[in-house]
Amino acid sequence: MGTKEKFFEHIEKGYTTKGDYITMGAGMLNGQAIKNAFVKIPLKTLNRHGLIAGATGTGKTKTLQVISENLSDKGIPVLLMDLKGDLSGIAQPSPGHPKIDERHEQIGLPFEPNAFPVEILSLSEQDGVRLRATVSEFGPVLLSRILDLTVTQEGIVAVVFKYCDDNKLPLLDLKDFKKVLQYATGEGKKEFQSAYGRISTSSTGTILRKIIELEQQGADLFFGEKSFDVEDLVRIDENGRGYINIIRLTDIQDRPKLFSTFMLSLLAEIYATFPEQGDSDRPELVLFIDEAHLIFKEASKALLEQIESIVKLIRSKGIGLYFVTQNPTDVPDDVLGQLGLKVQHALRAFTAKDRKAIKLTAENYPISEFYDTKEVLTSMGIGEALISALDEKGRPTPLAATLLRAPMSRMDVLTDAELKQAIGNSKLIKKYNEEIDRESAYEILNEKIEKAQKEAEKEEAREQKTSSSRKSSSRRSSTRMNPVVKVLTSATFIRGVLGVLKKVIR
Repeated sequence: MGTKEKFFEHIEKGYTTKGDYITMGAGMLNGQAIKNAFVKIPLKTLNRHGLIAGATGTGKTKTLQVISENLSDKGIPVLLMDLKGDLSGIAQPSPGHPKIDERHEQIGLPFEPNAFPVEILSLSEQDGVRLRATVSEFGPVLLSRILDLTVTQEGIVAVVFKYCDDNKLPLLDLKDFKKVLQYATGEGKKEFQSAYGRISTSSTGTILRKIIELEQQGADLFFGEKSFDVEDLVRIDENGRGYINIIRLTDIQDRPKLFSTFMLSLLAEIYATFPEQGDSDRPELVLFIDEAHLIFKEASKALLEQIESIVKLIRSKGIGLYFVTQNPTDVPDDVLGQLGLKVQHALRAFTAKDRKAIKLTAENYPISEFYDTKEVLTSMGIGEALISALDEKGRPTPLAATLLRAPMSRMDVLTDAELKQAIGNSKLIKKYNEEIDRESAYEILNEKIEKAQKEAEKEEAREQKTSSSRKSSSRRSSTRMNPVVKVLTSATFIRGVLGVLKKVIR
């Protein structure tokens, strides 16, 4: 048996699956695709998370697009983080190209242009279905992790939430939370101290400063109502295809704190909402986090621990997480160890640091008799990648340098008119784009403080009136003539005295 036939058998055996699957492309040997040596990923293992990595311009976004399209075709909804703004084209079919036809001929797959059901979402003021969450939904633990608070400060946040629960004060947005913090060390100091103990003004001041820092990154747009229901991410269209939900994030690349805040809240909400599925045959939802290093870039140790915990636990809910980044080292080791599917595009070795990163990356893949992994990592072309997945029994599949299939949808952005039409056709716009500002902690406490001030003013006025009345009474008392003095100074008494004196003188 020749090397080519041996390789074909190696790939076919390693990627045979009993259940449903998606086809990534064809295995390559010595830089050439082996026709019909299909590299297939079982749907059963797609909730085991994954990584798409590679240098700029090697095709990571197109790989993300290919997987999303195939999942949608299988009736599995997808959520994409679009930080570069180049994923909206999924809503339109590919115009085709001779090079695409040539690629698919080498793979052994027919090419069929297609458009997919898309929902455009927005975290900021960009057009799209607005994503929001309330402070109450975050809860004290998650909010403390986001703000990177000390144990003492976390305790104060917990007390604030407890006070709001006890007094039925809705915590909807950040101004609500700030108002309660200010009230705790201001007008409501005695009330808090009697019920929950003394609260340090220096600690509340630190928490307020951290909230302001979060607001400066745009979090005031994210916190509020109406809260986004994560169940709306798992919709299926009339043709049985899963919706591809695209979150436009092009204007928050320089605001990693907001991005990580949103991601953590979304994952926590999904984990809390979705039922346990155990080891199901297909995922319920797959999330792709493009530019994943932004989540971990400025995350505190506590926040990283929270993310790692959710990544480990969310798989049982039927949720697959896929991190897209330039280098696998951008992802913490504890998270990297949880990833089943790895799609590694080419890396570039320009510096000693690059070469060291390539060596470390190569060590993360299974040893193959057909490849020198370090060499392949630096020699692959655009749209080629090393793939290692898990089979249906959870075992690693053979390492396969793969010529990837092309996206069926447009590999470009929508025009302004097309984007407007896609957003206009959304069934979620009316549900989420009406901004609600109902009475919450901010308004209730302001009313309470105002009422207390009015009562204090009335009390002060009463005291002033009483004091004035007492002074007036005192003045009247002092001017009333003593009876003895009255007699001594009377005209009759004086005349009598003078008469007596006259007689004495005589």
